[in-house]
Amino acid sequence: MVSFDEKDKHLIARQSMVRFQIAGRGITDKRVLTVMEQIPREEFITAEYGQQAYDDNPLPIGMGQTISQPYIVALMTQELELAAEHEILEIGTGSGYQTAVLAKLCRKVYTIERLSQLQEYAQACLGRLKIENVEFYAGDGTKGWPDEKQFDRIIVTAASPKIPLPLIDQLKIGGKIVIPIGGDYVQELICGTKTESGEITIKNICGVRFVKLIGQYGYSDE
Repeated sequence: MVSFDEKDKHLIARQSMVRFQIAGRGITDKRVLTVMEQIPREEFITAEYGQQAYDDNPLPIGMGQTISQPYIVALMTQELELAAEHEILEIGTGSGYQTAVLAKLCRKVYTIERLSQLQEYAQACLGRLKIENVEFYAGDGTKGWPDEKQFDRIIVTAASPKIPLPLIDQLKIGGKIVIPIGGDYVQELICGTKTESGEITIKNICGVRFVKLIGQYGYSDE
């Protein structure tokens, strides 16, 4: 009987995840597939859920937040159509798993998390993996990045009633934003592209279920 240590078990599970949950469900971007096979998702999950690291579902990470289902991470990343020179704004750092995927595919990630404990957790996870092209900010992500800066791509990992206006302002012309829009139970994942006139053209992707985006331009914290 062949024995495997935990690292081997996770590698096999990760390869299976990419083959069946991600590529098997229509994700075709080879860069996304490669990165998701490289990044150890177990590093971003608490010990309580460690054995479920590669299950096809979201998992709790504390404080009412979750790490997204692997397929949804891959889908949102693919829809961004990332290039190596891009600078990305991520709203909702969470555990840092989506951040890590983005950081492997672009020049720099600017990520905002309103819960400081989660931000510290994510920083520790990324630090262990020596992912350094990430800048963190603790605050209201619906207001965008605190400096006057524009981004090639924006990704929002919580559901908003509409696209927050500051995020539209911080998106470059021709840039894309991927965000779930909707209420408690019915949400639609969309990809918006900013036109020369500053308008956003919308592409509907699929139905999803995310936690609420809390902030001045999102939902109130009630």
